[in-house]
Amino acid sequence: MIRKCVYYFFLPLILLLALYFLFWPVPIDPVAWHASKAPPLTGIFASNSYLTQVELLANGAGHGPEDVAIDSQGRIYGGMEDGRIMRFKADGSQGEVFADSKGRPVGLHFDAEENLVVADAYKGLLSISPAGRITVLSTEANGLAFKLTDDVDIAKDGTIYFSDASHKFNLKNYKLDGMEHRPNGRLLAYDPATKETRLILDKIYFANGVAVSPDQSFVLVNETWKYRILRYWLTGPQKGQTDIFRDNLPGIPDGISSNGRDGFWLALAAPRDEAIDDLLTKPFLRKIIVRLPKAFLPKPKPYGFVLGLDMQGRVIHNLHEPTGRSR
Repeated sequence: MIRKCVYYFFLPLILLLALYFLFWPVPIDPVAWHASKAPPLTGIFASNSYLTQVELLANGAGHGPEDVAIDSQGRIYGGMEDGRIMRFKADGSQGEVFADSKGRPVGLHFDAEENLVVADAYKGLLSISPAGRITVLSTEANGLAFKLTDDVDIAKDGTIYFSDASHKFNLKNYKLDGMEHRPNGRLLAYDPATKETRLILDKIYFANGVAVSPDQSFVLVNETWKYRILRYWLTGPQKGQTDIFRDNLPGIPDGISSNGRDGFWLALAAPRDEAIDDLLTKPFLRKIIVRLPKAFLPKPKPYGFVLGLDMQGRVIHNLHEPTGRSR
């Protein structure tokens, strides 16, 4: 009798759970994608401990400075997770709040007038005067609002290039963009003279870091979910065309910056994960995972990883911190 009661109680529950995991609506519309085999961390990507020697500045001033910018006086600025933009002396001391966007400042870059241009994940493209006054420059392009304004760089002619990582998912839900794996990102340009925003590239698989080349001939944008860097030509015979600057990276590309002379620094959020690449071939399974609590979503391995690239995309520096711990 007890066995029957248990059976009749748990059977409907099991059926309900099965129906939930198989058919409950999800916010993603995933498609299959087959990644190239990740290059091993050997040779030019060989694991090392160079980043264990870095000096930690402004420890305890805040959490999550996604980007940094340096003004003409050598002061360092970093955007924190709580919306504050902190300013420090060149040695990292005497931290103070420069401004508070009330959002999430992600990308930072100074323009020629010493205004700090900010890609704020929630507020859009902002400009902050030397006195700390915030002006909203842009929040949409072609009638489509930004959902995750990510990174920014400024050309010598004043044009502001920036990314909207995803027009569908915000920063809080950015992992859903990866689980969907569709081209929801855009590279955009803002003209301070006309105050107009124009679309440069769309259909990017999470448009992340942005960098204008030192010679001003092209702009790069990291295509995070495809493990590659796209190049859009600004001058020369290929002007207006797009190609791949570096493909099949050994990690997940996040931020990228010009060194101002002859190349770029590329931050990789984590090394590639074979299990995640395999998961990307299975859209139906990704739907099931999204129905689980967020704790079950894939997590990148903590690992410090920075590459130096020359103007042709060749690796010239390879810096690691295998433990992924801040010092």
